[in-house]
Amino acid sequence: MINGILNIYKEKGYTSHDVVARLRGIMGQKKIGHTGTLDPDAEGVLPVCLGRATKICDLLTDKDKTYETVLLMGKTTDTQDISGTVLKEYAGDIAAETEETKVVSYIREFIGEYDQVPPMYSALKVNGKRLYELAREGKTVERKSRKVTIHDIRIREVSLPRIRMEVDCSKGTYIRTLCHDIGEKLGTGGCMESLLRTRVGRFRCKDSLKLDEVEAYVKQGRLSEILIPTDEVFFDLYAGVVEEKYAPLAYNGNPLSRTCITDYAGGKLCETESTGEKQELKDGEQIRVYDGRGRFIGIYKYEKRRGQLWLEKMFFDRD
Repeated sequence: MINGILNIYKEKGYTSHDVVARLRGIMGQKKIGHTGTLDPDAEGVLPVCLGRATKICDLLTDKDKTYETVLLMGKTTDTQDISGTVLKEYAGDIAAETEETKVVSYIREFIGEYDQVPPMYSALKVNGKRLYELAREGKTVERKSRKVTIHDIRIREVSLPRIRMEVDCSKGTYIRTLCHDIGEKLGTGGCMESLLRTRVGRFRCKDSLKLDEVEAYVKQGRLSEILIPTDEVFFDLYAGVVEEKYAPLAYNGNPLSRTCITDYAGGKLCETESTGEKQELKDGEQIRVYDGRGRFIGIYKYEKRRGQLWLEKMFFDRD
């Protein structure tokens, strides 16, 4: 079985499920999962997990993301993007009537935490049915607002009625809805004209590959050049090596004593690869555990009171 992560560039026209289906054919294995839905008209970064790496699909879905989007002022649609049916159109001349500085100021007011109501055309479920299915039946149901965080909005270009911007946001943020909400605040209405996801956690657009490129690597026997090891996702955690005589305990998911773990340098403490700083583990802290051959076993959590590490996620594969 192939285990690891591929940083896929999802092209327009594909659903996230389409990407998984095609990769199953390319890789010749069924155990593949994506890490967050991207609409067919959107494009950009879509990390895809293979084999044992599918255990971290939910963790990657929870990561902060960055998008490039174009807000089109003056149009309100049922889907909150340009593909939907126009519900309302601003009658005035936006370019002539709107002050650019006011637009930028209003947009920046969305930075921080705000209550966002998910759109009807979304994959969220209500009473076991997805919202977009209800929307296609002409039904509208009440949706509870959810707190999302907009870490930053960088205005890249203002050419009214269009505004191109880059958004850093938390999980669960709908950029379509953000564009809609900005349009409402401006009093002109608005919808999302385009969307490019440029980052999911550590995965960036500049390093992503299209499906045809992945297929070429596989046919040439060069998959290892693009397959990202599962443990790279956890490089912000401390890394420890279990002593050889205790390795069988770790392979079977048993708790480990703190004293049987050393860092890569052979010391008593663990260190992060990002800072290189050494310090004692804190209560509840997570750690990456490897065996003496450098094989990734799993993620453990430290319980200071007992001086033990408890397994949280197992990734070790004996094959």
